[in-house]
Amino acid sequence: MVTLKSENAKVGIDAGELVSFVVNGHEFIHQKGSPGWGSADTEMFPIIGPVNEAGFRVKTPKGDAVQDQHGHLRQMEYQLESQTDTSAIFAKQYQSGTEIINSKFPEKSTEEALTWPYDFRFEKSFLLKEDVLEINFKITGEQGMPFMLGYHPAFKLHSKSPILVAKDKEITLDEVLAVGSRALQVLDCTSITLKDEKEITIETEGFGNFMCWTEVRNMVCIEPISFYPYAVKQKDLYQGFQQLDKSAHFKVVLKSEA
Repeated sequence: MVTLKSENAKVGIDAGELVSFVVNGHEFIHQKGSPGWGSADTEMFPIIGPVNEAGFRVKTPKGDAVQDQHGHLRQMEYQLESQTDTSAIFAKQYQSGTEIINSKFPEKSTEEALTWPYDFRFEKSFLLKEDVLEINFKITGEQGMPFMLGYHPAFKLHSKSPILVAKDKEITLDEVLAVGSRALQVLDCTSITLKDEKEITIETEGFGNFMCWTEVRNMVCIEPISFYPYAVKQKDLYQGFQQLDKSAHFKVVLKSEA
C-alpha cells in the first residue's frame, strides 16, 4: 500500500488503485467489501464498453482484436516506478500480440485470453496538493494506434439524497439508478460535482465526457470517458476510437469541500 499525506488529506493506493481519499476525516472513495462494486477505481482501455454481442472482437487497422468489456488493461498489473510523501507513479507495459489472461473467463466470457495488435505503455500518476488530488494518465505507443480511455472511480455516498451537478444541471441518484448497467451519459462535460454530506468536484482534461453508474444507494461511479460506448452498436465500437500521436495525456482532478 502506498500512502500520500498532506496536512489535511490522506490518500491510499493499492497496486495502482485509488482505494482511499480522506480529507479532514471524510472518506470520499467507495470501500471494497461494501455493496455495489468490488473495486474502488480502474481504467477502461483501449476500449470502453461491452463487446459480447460482437463476439468479443473489435475492429482495428491491424485487424480484429480480442477484447472484453472495458479492455484488457485492467487485467494487467501496475508496477510502482517512484513515490514520495505526496506523489506516486505506476505503469503498465504491453507488447503487441501478448496474451493477457481474462479473469472473466469462463463464468462471464468465452475468451480465455485477450490480445491487442499494438505496443503501448500506460502510466498513471498521483499528486496530492493540500486537499486536492491530481491523477494523470500518459499513453505512449505506436503512431496511429486506435484507443479510447475511461477512468472509473467509485465514490462513497453518505447521505440519502446526493446530487450530481453537471453544467448547471442537477442529476439525482434515482436518475442514475434508472439507467441501469448502460450508465447515464453526460456529454460534452469536463466537470461534475457530487453534493453529498461533503462535496467533491471531478475536473478533467482530455476526456470530454462522463458516464455515471450505480446499482446501489451507497456509492456512485462518476467516470470521465473519451467516448460513450452505447452510442453505437457493439460491432461498430471502432467508430469511437481516436488515434495516438506518439503520446496522449489525460488528467483528473479531485477537489474536495470537506
